[in-house]
Amino acid sequence: MSTERKPRVLVAMSGGVDSSVAAAMLVEQGYDVVGATMQVWDYSSCSIDEGNGTCCSSLDVDDARSVADLIGIPFYVLNCEAKFKAAVIDPFIQAYMDGQTPLPCVNCNTFLKFDHLIQKMKELDCDYLATGHYAQVKNDENGKPAIYTSTDDWKDQTYFLFTLNPEIVPHLLFPIGGMKKPQVREYAEKKGLVVAKKKDSTGICFVGSQGYDKFIETQVPMSELKKKSGLLKRYPSEEILGRHQGIHHYTYGQSRGLGLTHHEKLFVIKIDAVTNTVWVGDEEYLYSQKALMVEPHWLTDWSQDQTYEVKIRYQHKGALAKLKKVDGGFELDFVEKQRAITPGQAAVLYQNQKLVGGGWIKI
Repeated sequence: MSTERKPRVLVAMSGGVDSSVAAAMLVEQGYDVVGATMQVWDYSSCSIDEGNGTCCSSLDVDDARSVADLIGIPFYVLNCEAKFKAAVIDPFIQAYMDGQTPLPCVNCNTFLKFDHLIQKMKELDCDYLATGHYAQVKNDENGKPAIYTSTDDWKDQTYFLFTLNPEIVPHLLFPIGGMKKPQVREYAEKKGLVVAKKKDSTGICFVGSQGYDKFIETQVPMSELKKKSGLLKRYPSEEILGRHQGIHHYTYGQSRGLGLTHHEKLFVIKIDAVTNTVWVGDEEYLYSQKALMVEPHWLTDWSQDQTYEVKIRYQHKGALAKLKKVDGGFELDFVEKQRAITPGQAAVLYQNQKLVGGGWIKI
């Protein structure tokens, strides 16, 4: 009789259908599975309805525990509220106050899911960390484990994974990466998981339907917000069109809620956080062929002047661009002009579906 130990996996369970199915699949595949949920945000402190497209709320924790009980695995709840606030919420607020549009899911992955949980994986003597991300780990052309896009193009989440430490990639499992969303729900129903028909988490988990600007106003004193009020100017003529009540209300490409009565449709072209000026203009000025990428992070080898497929936002389909090292970072030169290249978002590079790396957009 073999006494060989089964591979042990820590599964990050958010209480949603994706991570629940990931855990159930690993049990079915014969792994020794441990479930853990990070409690990151106190939903009683805001107006968001728990369980209504949220992530890791107390109701989500209950759902995760229910799934863990059903599939027969041990389950832990990790209180990460302080770390989440410091690593995700505070930088999110500061970015808007600096005229940028932040990407909090990347910080959550960087500092909690694939940092805090990696430490917990080691503490629990686990061999792998698994999540419900739509991504895949495969051996690349050099035989090294690398992250590749998922089978479900629409749900693919590799855009949020570019900051991961390449050393942990061999220890990652993405069980649903080869499935499409309807297949995931079908599997959950077949297994009798309580989350089979649960609504997906949408938007930013700690913001909800109230809008990011309203959330910021609950976190920042009004006296500080007023300091960020300023002029609305026409781009490029510099015509003063009015005043605004804070740059946190605006993001690049925005056309609604500008506070203007002009008959023509105008868009936010850029935001100057030094003078608190919001520039608006015709849509043509949103398009640019170049972008500066800073604080690069590479998961695999890269080559200057190589052409890559680059995503400049999560819903972006990707566009071909060349990479060039310049003072202060890397210049991305796109084959075709791109709309609303936004500071604070990420430029993420792919080659043949493999996640190469990325960095933060700065203009």
